[in-house]
Amino acid sequence: MQNHILSIILFTPLLGALILLFVPKENKDAIRWIANIFALGGFLVSLPLVPMFWAQRLEPGFKFIEGTPNNWIPSIGAGYVIGIDGISFLLIMLTTLLGWISILSSWTAIENRVKEYYVWFLILQTGMLGVFMALDFFLFFVFWEAMLVPMYLLIGIWGGPRKLYAAIKFFLYTLAGSVLMLLGILFLYFHHHGVTGIYTFSLTALYETAPKIYSDPAYGPTIATLLFFAFFFAFAIKVPMFPFHTWLPDAHVEAPTAGSVILAGVLLKMGTYGFIRFSLPFFPDVLMHTKVRGWMITLSIIAIIYGALVSLMQKDMKKLVAYSSVSHLGFCTLGIFALNSAGLSGSVLQQINHGISTGALFLIVGILYERRHTREIAEYGGISNVMPVYATITMIMFLSSMGLPLLNGFVGEFTILQGTFMENWRWGAWAVPGVVLAAAYLLWLYQRVFFGTVTNPKNEKLHDLTPREVLTFVPLLIMAFWIGLYPKPFFQILEQPVNQLVQNVRNPQAAGAVNATLRPAVKQEATSAPVATTASAIGAPAVSHPAKGKN
Repeated sequence: MQNHILSIILFTPLLGALILLFVPKENKDAIRWIANIFALGGFLVSLPLVPMFWAQRLEPGFKFIEGTPNNWIPSIGAGYVIGIDGISFLLIMLTTLLGWISILSSWTAIENRVKEYYVWFLILQTGMLGVFMALDFFLFFVFWEAMLVPMYLLIGIWGGPRKLYAAIKFFLYTLAGSVLMLLGILFLYFHHHGVTGIYTFSLTALYETAPKIYSDPAYGPTIATLLFFAFFFAFAIKVPMFPFHTWLPDAHVEAPTAGSVILAGVLLKMGTYGFIRFSLPFFPDVLMHTKVRGWMITLSIIAIIYGALVSLMQKDMKKLVAYSSVSHLGFCTLGIFALNSAGLSGSVLQQINHGISTGALFLIVGILYERRHTREIAEYGGISNVMPVYATITMIMFLSSMGLPLLNGFVGEFTILQGTFMENWRWGAWAVPGVVLAAAYLLWLYQRVFFGTVTNPKNEKLHDLTPREVLTFVPLLIMAFWIGLYPKPFFQILEQPVNQLVQNVRNPQAAGAVNATLRPAVKQEATSAPVATTASAIGAPAVSHPAKGKN
């Protein structure tokens, strides 16, 4: 099983979708049960990966590799090659968990075209998992595009009143970025052939040749920078970074609840994952250029502040949570472009935290919407009097999202801010107000919806959470407290790939410009001063902070 554990995880949801094709569409209960069984099965088959990966967490190289380069379409050099490191491992576990929770939350919410809904949702699950597993660029692009169609249909068929507008906008934005990325992939593909005489989409091979474009006399810094921005636009749209975020509020507001959960929890992470997996190791010299890095940091800080300020102004609960995602993902990109161990570790952990906390927030909004069919904040008030269990869970997840100590959000944000301050205290100072603004818009929302007396007679008879609804929150609550109280295992999982990636970016000649997960970690130069990150401060092993190089 260990030899094929990733393929089993990858194709379990797809198997469920294929089985659903043979179930009569009139038998809605059977369809729901089968979809939920395979969604839960997808999560359960991923659990054995946890002890397997833990035993190998400090070993360099991708783990559980399946397939060989060029074994799928040899004529063009494409292969079915999958594998994971600590970064993709955490994102895969988040995907299997949120996939099950999303499908479970859809039990009563979806009444029309139930069969198609669950089929597309399970196909989407496979596409998302494939993005995080692929070690072949052609395979990665197939999965990247494959998850676009199901999400488009989930919004366009089962969404709200403006569903077609939101779905088309989402599709066009993402497709525009994908086209640019495809051009970048093809350039790297042909450049690799020019250097080695071999056509291949293998990431292990491209990690060797792509960083050399910057110093190649035939291309130089200008072409390397253009290539970086080809990938940047694809990933920045997916995150989304400011100013490419305008598709997100519409998609979130119009999507069904489960669609919003999986969109915020997983799909947005594909952008940040793309930066870490491709942009950093492919273009280290471009990223270390003062102007390029300055722009990346500036856009991240603008997203943090802008997203929080716009959230304060919203009258629709779902749109408020949608804009909060822009702000929270701004912290994630800020940590990435800090380009040090603390920033990157905090960024990946905050991506997991965002999936947990914001996924829960969309579930919270969806539960009220199912009962009242309105998301207007003014329609509510005093809800804690009639739904005490719901109010309690909401408060915990709000505190998690705003970064209260002892909950998951604090650990990620603190580590990101520490890494940012280590690079430039001004960057950190500009980002800190985002934490205060997050507390402002979330606490103000809670005050208006839950405190006081019930002012609207329509809210007096609302029933509290059902056992199924409570079950959707239990795993998220456990993870929020676990990461907040004892994040050491998560930092240990990230330590090896993050340290090596930072070394590769800051000193590509010494590191051979090879990604963290492909070769054993190169020892730090004697001149590098060891600096304890937040990980060591809370119990994880200390990591080294390489010299700033060109910064």
